[in-house]
Amino acid sequence: MLLRTAIFWTHLAVGVTAAIVILMMAVTGVILTYEAQLDRWALRDYRTDPRAPEDAPLGLDELLERIAGEQPAVVVTSVALQRDPREPAVVRLGDGAAVHVNRFTGERLGDGNTPTRRFLRSVMYWHRWFALEGEHRIIGRTFTATTNLGFLFLLVSGVYLWWPSTGSRAAWRHALWFRRGLGGRARDFNWHNVIGFWSAVPLAIIVVSGVTISYQWAADLVHRLAGDTPPFQASPRPWESVARDDVFVAPDPATPLPELQALATKARAETPGWRMLTIDLPESVHDPVVVAVDRGMGRQPSKSEDLLFDRATGELVGRAGYPTFSRGFKIRRWLRFAHTGEVYGVIGQSVAGAVSLGVAVMVWTGLAMSWRRFFGSTRRA
Repeated sequence: MLLRTAIFWTHLAVGVTAAIVILMMAVTGVILTYEAQLDRWALRDYRTDPRAPEDAPLGLDELLERIAGEQPAVVVTSVALQRDPREPAVVRLGDGAAVHVNRFTGERLGDGNTPTRRFLRSVMYWHRWFALEGEHRIIGRTFTATTNLGFLFLLVSGVYLWWPSTGSRAAWRHALWFRRGLGGRARDFNWHNVIGFWSAVPLAIIVVSGVTISYQWAADLVHRLAGDTPPFQASPRPWESVARDDVFVAPDPATPLPELQALATKARAETPGWRMLTIDLPESVHDPVVVAVDRGMGRQPSKSEDLLFDRATGELVGRAGYPTFSRGFKIRRWLRFAHTGEVYGVIGQSVAGAVSLGVAVMVWTGLAMSWRRFFGSTRRA
């Protein structure tokens, strides 16, 4: 009983202290539930149809030539194509800008910075660091990261406190489902416990993944538990981390890139189920041309792969990306998108959103019970 009492008061103290930050992260998490879908909806005006049914989209090389013709000094760093040619190509430029381009005419459609995108970005900034700017951003990050650690304690201690003290069927029924006819503290207590129980597993994934995103020591722990060896910060892409050999003969810097349309065609043939191709144009002549192939919604690591093409010949020389990552890197990539539920598509997003809404309710009921405990009248208690 002494242990349970100590855990209860610690649970209450941490909960009250972190309540506002947890509520902020929960509410912003609910708003961001379908971020990817809202982004696509906001760009619906960029979707274009061919002028004639028999029209085919421009080849990738011709498309980039038209963009360069409008702005000769432009440097293209990558281009992304969706399987549906009516969707625009997304071309990223050397200055960091991105432009959406009509694939049938080469016309620039816009930068994609819609009001919806700006709103969601501001919500994401609140979720991560209270939307603070400049050097104050680290303060916001510290608050959210520390609160997330406190939330992990609340989750573990909450399960301990939730566990029925008796093994009777009635006790378990009251602990597992909502009860009708309750009001005040009894209702808050019932809602707090039931929502906490049914949210426990997905909430544990969200909170633990948030810790690994916030803290390097937590990310390193994932690698250690997975049996990886240092350095943990090394890039999982081999061509970015392998040291250059002194006897390596670099190709002529003037060697032009292979035809990008040919590379895209080869990449499609290698992965028939592709949904998006992103071709990264290397800055260094030492690096291959990387075609990132995605068979999912863009945020499902296990459905992505990198194909490496020789810069001089255009031949496929290797594969990289998620299938070649170490176990630790795979777990970290899974955790990154398990945090939002996107790793399991719309169903995962919906579960994450529902859990975030449940957290908001738990914050409210927890604060309500605390208020009644300390400030409620003796008669009402």
